[in-house]
Amino acid sequence: MRGAVIYAPRDVRFENLDDPKILQPTDAVIRTAATCVCGSDLWPYRGLEPIDEAHPMGHEYVGFVEEVGSEVTSVEPGQFVVGSFATSDNTCANCRNGWQSNCLNREFMSTCQADYVRIPQAQGTLVATDEVPDEEFWPSLLAVSDVMGTGWYAALAAEVKPGSTAVVVGDGAVGLCGVIAAKELGAERIIVMSRHEPRQRLAREFGATDIITERGEEGVARVKDLTDGIGADAVLECVGTAQAMQQALHAARPGGNVGFVGVPHEVAIDGQELFFSHVGLRGGPAPVRRYLPDLIERVMTGRIDPGKVFDLVLPLEQVAEGYRAMDERRAIKTLLKP
Repeated sequence: MRGAVIYAPRDVRFENLDDPKILQPTDAVIRTAATCVCGSDLWPYRGLEPIDEAHPMGHEYVGFVEEVGSEVTSVEPGQFVVGSFATSDNTCANCRNGWQSNCLNREFMSTCQADYVRIPQAQGTLVATDEVPDEEFWPSLLAVSDVMGTGWYAALAAEVKPGSTAVVVGDGAVGLCGVIAAKELGAERIIVMSRHEPRQRLAREFGATDIITERGEEGVARVKDLTDGIGADAVLECVGTAQAMQQALHAARPGGNVGFVGVPHEVAIDGQELFFSHVGLRGGPAPVRRYLPDLIERVMTGRIDPGKVFDLVLPLEQVAEGYRAMDERRAIKTLLKP
């Protein structure tokens, strides 16, 4: 088969790779219907995470089951499936508590920008659709496997409630999906921090009521201007930088909450400042598997359409261009078709 391999910063190659095989009775192998480049893939691509050796890339996927291990009974060959970027048996204590992304048998997917993918813990990780969906639904179902599920978790972690004011820090795919989530959860006002007109337009289409172009403390001041000097009830931090985290914490009102889902890089939090702010903070890898049945239904009924974050579609063999386009902010998110 063929797949993407990263060798060094800004060096992604499309190569022949070994076909995946069933290694454990809990495995499945899927034929990829669609995959994509994630904003978090840009951290190693930009040299901000070490690349010790060349390795495959990709953690978002939808596809058709090709083969299952002897212990997998929840899906069968031929079915169209959606899975999470974090595998889960869906039976351990952490999974039963709703934290499948902290499953005791968790693995993080990392080989999905390829024609075929081995899925560990397939019994608990994969969710099959009722029937093979029309191809028009594939982008949104692909978004559910990570960015929509992660945006949903950001909104829940920030405790977005009906009638509340939410701020979204970050206008990438996760932030934009966070706008969808905040609207679905009933936020009355959704303020998005964005400097990019195409992303601003999509944010408004998804439900944003206000756009703030300022960053840092200037951005916080604008949030305060829009909230009678108090701050927002809920803030979704969807970037992962120190500036984004500080902006999120300072934009929340006393008693408000920040949900952070941007993978932290050089983020440090002042414990005393947090203590006296009365701001709640929760984050981490999103337990996407918990939300899959609900989000799949919302997509298939046309209630949400997160697939609109894919503004560049390329054949899988052009994966390197997909990385370049996102790195240069020529694309919000690149969908790859095998």
